Amino acid sequence: MALAEFDLIQRYFVLRTPQHPFTRLGVGDDCALLNLPPDAQLAVTTDTMVENVHFFADADPYLLGHKLLAVNLSDLAAMGAEPFAVTLALTLPKVDESWLEAFADGFIGLAQWYDVDLIGGDTTSGPLSLTVQAMGAVPRGKALLRSGAKAGDLIFVSGQVGNAGLGLKIKQGFACAEPELPLRCFNRPVPRIAEGLVLRELAHACIDISDGLAADLGHILAQSQVGACLVWERLPLSAQVGQYIEQTGDWQMPLTAGDDYELCFTVPAERVPQLPAGCHYIGMIEADPGLRLQRAGNIEAFEATGFEHFS
Repeated sequence: MALAEFDLIQRYFVLRTPQHPFTRLGVGDDCALLNLPPDAQLAVTTDTMVENVHFFADADPYLLGHKLLAVNLSDLAAMGAEPFAVTLALTLPKVDESWLEAFADGFIGLAQWYDVDLIGGDTTSGPLSLTVQAMGAVPRGKALLRSGAKAGDLIFVSGQVGNAGLGLKIKQGFACAEPELPLRCFNRPVPRIAEGLVLRELAHACIDISDGLAADLGHILAQSQVGACLVWERLPLSAQVGQYIEQTGDWQMPLTAGDDYELCFTVPAERVPQLPAGCHYIGMIEADPGLRLQRAGNIEAFEATGFEHFS
């Protein structure tokens, strides 16, 4: 017999949920109840993943559960917020208990790693679609915004860029001699929560790289009403991405491919020594609007394009 909606929730999601100090009441009533310290602000983000749009139909459900939560926690990291609670809405074509168990293991495993509570949500029947609303706390007035970049700021990224984009190309058939790193970055992104908590005391502006470095940096430039120059040779690339570029000549891929979920941020030069390990300088904020790219000694305008659902 197929599981009823409330049995499904109880079996796969409720019993393994930890308790965060901010959670007063989680799953089981009409609403969840949360307590925040009086000096904190609530940061809220929502993201939906749809089969054959955001993930392949044969995607591993464990990895899918991990990634669904990770991309939402990444948004909180970009604001310098500490995550504490999420809601989950599942639209399922059928109740597949083995799929649900693996999905829940990936989702709840990552939630427990960050002490995040699953406090509610919904399940319904239909084409496979997965939605998370994630909530975090940030000290009042300390949230990192896209609008704070200033001319003279240095531009940094955490980690490397282009790995997830290469992972997608491998999934689509590109032959890579060492595919483990790109596929791991594509399937199991790491939300940069710890870095975001440090950056809220250092950075002027921040965004996570979901639609591509150039496009997401472009959001900072638009919101801050500034421009920038990136130095292509400064981009932190893995050996695999470097080899891909050598084979294909596609040097723009690390700038335009999405799903890296690294943080791109701007910081004044005097604060650079305090940055977390693993952050890389890639350019500078300038007063003149627009994005420019320095490559092989030449500087040219670069169009900040990225993934668009309705393009």
